[in-house]
Amino acid sequence: MLTTESFTHFPVQMWERVLSKVKKSVVFMDDKCAEALHWCGGAAVLLEAGGRNLKEFSSFEACAVNEPKAVFVVSTLLKGRTVDIIKDIISLSHFQYCVVFTTVAHSVHLLANNVTAEMEGNPVFEQFEEKLCEWMGNMNYTAEVLHVPVVFAPVSQQLFLTPTFAHLFPLLSPDLESLNAKRPEKKRFGSLVDVDMHSLPVGLQLEIKSLASALNSLFEATGTREESFAVGPMSRIIAGELANHPQAKNRRKLAPNKASIIFVDRTMDLTGAVGHHGDNLVEKILTVLKHLPGHVTDVQVDMLELTSVQRTPHSQSTLAPGCLAQTRSPAAQSLWEAMLTNKHKEGVMEVRRQLVETASKEKLPIKMSMGRVTPEQLCSYMQLFRSSWGALESHCGVLQLGLATAQTLGHPSLPRWDACLAFERLLLQALGDSDFPVVLRQLLPLMKPRGGEDSTLGWRSREDECGPDELILLLVYLYSLADEAQPADQDTQGMLEKLERELIGALTLVITRETELSPLLQKLTGCANQEELTTERAHATVEGMFKTLRGLSHTRDHLKQLRSVYTPSDGVHQATYRPFLRQILEEVFHPERLECPDIEHMSGGLTDLLKTGFSMFMKVSRPHPSDNPLLFLFLVGGVTPSELRLIKEIVSTHKPGTQVLVLSTRLLRPTDIPQLLFTTQRLLPDIGI
Repeated sequence: MLTTESFTHFPVQMWERVLSKVKKSVVFMDDKCAEALHWCGGAAVLLEAGGRNLKEFSSFEACAVNEPKAVFVVSTLLKGRTVDIIKDIISLSHFQYCVVFTTVAHSVHLLANNVTAEMEGNPVFEQFEEKLCEWMGNMNYTAEVLHVPVVFAPVSQQLFLTPTFAHLFPLLSPDLESLNAKRPEKKRFGSLVDVDMHSLPVGLQLEIKSLASALNSLFEATGTREESFAVGPMSRIIAGELANHPQAKNRRKLAPNKASIIFVDRTMDLTGAVGHHGDNLVEKILTVLKHLPGHVTDVQVDMLELTSVQRTPHSQSTLAPGCLAQTRSPAAQSLWEAMLTNKHKEGVMEVRRQLVETASKEKLPIKMSMGRVTPEQLCSYMQLFRSSWGALESHCGVLQLGLATAQTLGHPSLPRWDACLAFERLLLQALGDSDFPVVLRQLLPLMKPRGGEDSTLGWRSREDECGPDELILLLVYLYSLADEAQPADQDTQGMLEKLERELIGALTLVITRETELSPLLQKLTGCANQEELTTERAHATVEGMFKTLRGLSHTRDHLKQLRSVYTPSDGVHQATYRPFLRQILEEVFHPERLECPDIEHMSGGLTDLLKTGFSMFMKVSRPHPSDNPLLFLFLVGGVTPSELRLIKEIVSTHKPGTQVLVLSTRLLRPTDIPQLLFTTQRLLPDIGI
């Protein structure tokens, strides 16, 4: 019987193809492939396979005369900048043997070169092999170009991420305007639902085709015949591409195993992605700790507590950071699963329990304490390991997760999480009682520069107040719920426009008065520091944000049944947020197998059309997502740790026998959403053209 374990081996199997070629070589790898490898064993597996070194995929890298073999692993097409970098590295080195692995299938390379006819062999790869020999300076040297889909990162037993597609995000109303601007007036799209694959920019088409190819490889390796379903415009395009993939059609005829896969657009529920209602430890760790350089998901864990190094302003750069990916320690993996899918309190208690248990096994002089877990308490446990190098080495994985927890619990910005949660709850109650401008106006008093005197809020300290990042998240939270507000009268539109102008001015002032730009503000404004940021640039950035915000409340307009994520107060119970994923899974696992019009079946092709015709005069059974014992949920645009716990709870309650594997482009922290919403990366993905 097919189980989720059959799929968790797939990423490692794909990396084994790469490892078979790395003996005595220097490996050059781009960030996206490096992140996928990070969750499959990291650089250690390359070195154990015989690799001599691992280097950044950069024109500034090269090898010495005594390093004649190179392996390149890239997540892009073998075109443009990727080709230039490979050529630069080879030109500065003395290679006699080059192997290039790309995660992009040969069929996608053909399309990128405007070849639509079917061709025998791999002509694009063969031509590139000749170029490699030319650059090495001898046509008798050895060159190989291969496709290997090392795009999946098994972050947990329940979750696969695709770092290669981390910036793939559903389209929004500004994107629709951009697409329509290039079309004749009579052929312009009325809504995002009307957009099809062929109307997308070439780069985005190729990225979607590359994703469909990677999913096909996953199903092919496990002998799986999938039934695809979609919720949302982008999901519909991706599911359709997978259904029509040439190799997928042949695979589905012979595959012995069955599974269902539901693609869901992240834009169907942005409230859950930016809200602070998630009671999850990992969500807070991802929010407050800095990114691991070059990574989308993992974070830096300060390891100084495990050493005798004095803490100074420069000591952090003395020691390499730890991280969350502990793939080589079963105990650390078990702890990570608990942190990821349990409630915050349960996760913290499990961290303490494992630290106490580990210290006891190593006979370290640990003093037991009960009650609330504090960061100081956790640090005191971990400092015991400094006296035993063997214990430190053996349990380094658990200790890194323990340090991540302690540093999060003691982080100065954590009080802002609770402040945002309190304000989100107030806004949620107000939506049921007032029209949208009245609710939105409640944000104005918050939009004051930090650290200044305010007559309504008193002295505002930087640690416990909302800064620009939190204000932007509150705006996204509120606009994504705008349709839930009370119906407004005719004068409301004018009031709303005036209020938005006030908010734009206030938020611009808040941003320009910051002493240091956060990573989010750097991304949105394109400025590395406060000195570069002008008032004009900040104002233009905020205006652009509001243009996107106005369309957020309409992302579910095309749905017939699942149009709301809000339950208003009934006088007894408070108003509540109803996660979109919960509603989908409740429909899927409904005991009466009701057909939800918003979960569209995409795999049928001609057979489905025939069934549709027959159903007019006889009863025809359509495929249902719950038909199969294995269910994939693909969240296009990211999934939050809280949603992973939600999925686990709903499945265990409604249909315990079903196995669910979550696939997604990234593991979200709240500040990821503004970066994905307010950039043009959606239409212009970096696939190497």
